[in-house]
Amino acid sequence: MESKIRKQTLIYGLAAILLASVLAAVILNLNIIQLEYTPGAPPVSAPQFPLLSSFQSDEELKNFLKTNSESQGPFWIYGAEDARYFSTQGTVPVPSAPEGSAVPSAPSHSTTNIQVAGVDEADIVKVDDNGYMYSLSGNVVYILKAYPPTQAKVVSKITFDNLHPIGIFVNGNKLAVLGSEYNFPTIYDRYYVADIKTFMKVYNVSDPDNPMLLRDLTISGSYFNSRMIGKYVYFVVSKAAYLTDDMLQLPEINSDGKVIHIAPTEIRYFNATDDYYQYTTFVAVNVQNTTESPVYLPIMLGGTCNMYVSLSNIYVTYRGWDGNGNTTIYRIRLQGSNMTCEARGTVPGHERNQFSMDEYNDYFRIETTTWTQNWITQTNLYVLNMNLSVVGKLEGLAAGENFHSARFMGNRAYFVTFKKTDPLFVIDLSEPTNPSVLGELHIPGYSDYLHPYDETHLIGVGKHTVEAEEGDFAWYQGIKISLFDVSNVTNPIQIDNVTIGDRGSDCPILYDHKAFLFDKSKNLLVIPILEAKIDTSKYSGEVPPYAYGEPVWQGAYVFDVSLFHGFVFKGKITHLESGMSIYEETYWVTRSLYIEDVLYTISSRKIKLNVLDDLSPILEIELP
Repeated sequence: MESKIRKQTLIYGLAAILLASVLAAVILNLNIIQLEYTPGAPPVSAPQFPLLSSFQSDEELKNFLKTNSESQGPFWIYGAEDARYFSTQGTVPVPSAPEGSAVPSAPSHSTTNIQVAGVDEADIVKVDDNGYMYSLSGNVVYILKAYPPTQAKVVSKITFDNLHPIGIFVNGNKLAVLGSEYNFPTIYDRYYVADIKTFMKVYNVSDPDNPMLLRDLTISGSYFNSRMIGKYVYFVVSKAAYLTDDMLQLPEINSDGKVIHIAPTEIRYFNATDDYYQYTTFVAVNVQNTTESPVYLPIMLGGTCNMYVSLSNIYVTYRGWDGNGNTTIYRIRLQGSNMTCEARGTVPGHERNQFSMDEYNDYFRIETTTWTQNWITQTNLYVLNMNLSVVGKLEGLAAGENFHSARFMGNRAYFVTFKKTDPLFVIDLSEPTNPSVLGELHIPGYSDYLHPYDETHLIGVGKHTVEAEEGDFAWYQGIKISLFDVSNVTNPIQIDNVTIGDRGSDCPILYDHKAFLFDKSKNLLVIPILEAKIDTSKYSGEVPPYAYGEPVWQGAYVFDVSLFHGFVFKGKITHLESGMSIYEETYWVTRSLYIEDVLYTISSRKIKLNVLDDLSPILEIELP
């Protein structure tokens, strides 16, 4: 289920850096519909802090890059297909306000599946407390009256030309849209220099029929990541740091038409040599008060890789590749619009994703993978204090196995590694200076995503596997959903599991946790699946475990899940119509949510409403 962009775009040269900071963005430009608005206050630079140095002049920054940056240059993209894909698209006007009755106040609804309570993550679908849904599809944000279900319809839409929005936040009566703008001013044969910008636009949606633009902010560089805490959206932008004809290419900010050039004296840095540098700009925006100045904090780092955010801190990582490879972590303290870089630390190895990191009781925990001299992998856990100094560690777990997932839950951590069978490790963190393994579970298959069911049970989503008869590996099969009981920490058990499809099946939850819908109070679990099936008539005997199935169905599998009954299949919902090719990806279900007793499934082209109890259909809404 990889996106077409990822298939079409080939990264030349600085692939690791570009993938870390660019592929999160879908590649298009923004030109908003014509709406009147009052410009907000211009951005201001965050105050200086003692941890990092600042450059005193242009020449000092130039000399630093010449001396310390082992590689220099812009982002390069190869291939004529890229230029065709990044062509502009037309604008669809906002329709006139439809008639309709008032929406019942504050219907109960699900929210985006996030990692940390109170720290929202940008997504392609959001629901407000008034029963309105905001759905990002291609270059359009659709605003829908979603509840009551019999009155559901699109009431307005915001279209972006040359564009692509990446994610949205909803905060009361405000809608924030983040995205990227790509231009290709320099072309050599079939090589393109990507001029990348990141935008954030804030709308007043108190009247959903007529969204009004309040703030228009653009920063040079590619979108890296974002979070929302309270009324503040924090987002991070990365721009390659290099010289062109001995001239600096510094980031700049355009706020409602006011251009601010970030000066070398505002850029913080740590005095060390790196393979490649980027200007990483942290931005804090108050989405409720657009007269409050956005605050920006530019730091020169290596290639940013992953980000974890607690209620008080942003942690960003970047990877080194010397020897076994180390991961450097920066901690940015958050207090409203105030951002302060308070700590920097390094651990051996590389983390997998944001779930490899956690903050608890003033300790930062991180899982990494390292390699021995014989290139054998091993999994490690490090506990750091708020100065990001290592105070506890657990090294050398699961030698020779690949790390697949992690979940931190208070004083416990759960790791999944895999080679032929799935070891689920239960790790005790009650003594931060001395973490220890409490128990292991070995079963076929693995989980790429772990989700708490309650304090002593986990749901895992991954792949079923069959051990190879020869060789030290296993063959991946269909999608596997597991329910683990970890109440006995020394003897974790799998109490139920379901496998969907054959080898070749896929699920977006394996790489995007926001596609996961679970609600314990409703016993509800919804999983989007691309289901593949093997034609057994093609084989005279037993089907070999390496045989691939062909995709036959895509949509949402719906389960009742409980500790007493495990996974009970309720039904499935597809957006693909009869006679439609399975490869019509715009009709693939990517998200699901509920409002009161109604289940909503969302694809790029359609939203379906079904009764949550028996999945009987209510309504379909086409998205042009």
